[in-house]
Amino acid sequence: MSKIGKKPVVIPKGVEFNWQRPTVKVKGPKGELRLEVRPEINIEVKDGQVWVKRANESRSAHSLHGTYRSLIRNMIAGVTEGFEKKLELVGVGYKVEVKGKAVVLSLGFTRPVEFVIPEGIQISADKNVISIRGADKQRVGEIAAEIRALRPPEPYKGKGVRYQGEYVRHKAGKAAVASGAPGTAK
Repeated sequence: MSKIGKKPVVIPKGVEFNWQRPTVKVKGPKGELRLEVRPEINIEVKDGQVWVKRANESRSAHSLHGTYRSLIRNMIAGVTEGFEKKLELVGVGYKVEVKGKAVVLSLGFTRPVEFVIPEGIQISADKNVISIRGADKQRVGEIAAEIRALRPPEPYKGKGVRYQGEYVRHKAGKAAVASGAPGTAK
């Protein structure tokens, strides 16, 4: 049995949990989320706790058991606290500003890039840091990845959009190799 799947998920006060096969609906102060549950999984709600159980002992039921428990836990955490990802802009002249329902990024291209903010996501910018917040963990990560993909960090100078705290491995350029740096053959 799955170690994660065995554990119950506590439903905090102020959160509505509704299970009608095949849909789980969770509603809280930060929003409402839905999840379609596969038939291999059963859900029981007892004493303010959600128990995720397998409907049968098939291989797919085993593999989905812990996954659905984690998804439900993330839904409850999302509607109570929410999730946040931060991105940094590194590079001379790189800047960001939020204009209405769009984020305008100056990333070294000839024109600024405009990224439309999707429904259910809040984006704020402070200097060269972009904060992406929302109730759906998957959606927040997806939006962060889309913005990062506009100008991923390059390995020579490290310029680009990166996750806050992300380490970008640097490469030696042609000049370092040609000048006879230690460890290079002439």
